[in-house]
Amino acid sequence: MVNLNMENSPELKALIRKNASLFWYTKDSEKENLPLAVVLEFFLNYADEVQIKKLFEVVGIENAAAEFFKQIDLMGERSNYIPQFQNYFSLYFKKYVPQYSK
Repeated sequence: MVNLNMENSPELKALIRKNASLFWYTKDSEKENLPLAVVLEFFLNYADEVQIKKLFEVVGIENAAAEFFKQIDLMGERSNYIPQFQNYFSLYFKKYVPQYSK
């Protein structure tokens, strides 16, 4: 079962603090309370592979995939993902998350 209520978990807050520079435009006092959709978007667009792997460990790859596809479905071509990264992670999640592999 996918649990998308990980925004405020201590592990995710710690990961956000460790990678605070990804959220350069956000006030320090607000960074830890960013919704998963925003955290995921900035990690997938701007983080390196080690940081992204850690995000998947903290929130779960299934949760990340669910949120990613939810954003894509809602926004379509107007999503905030860099097009190349949107394509890459669409393929990535379809390969590694069984429910999206169809």
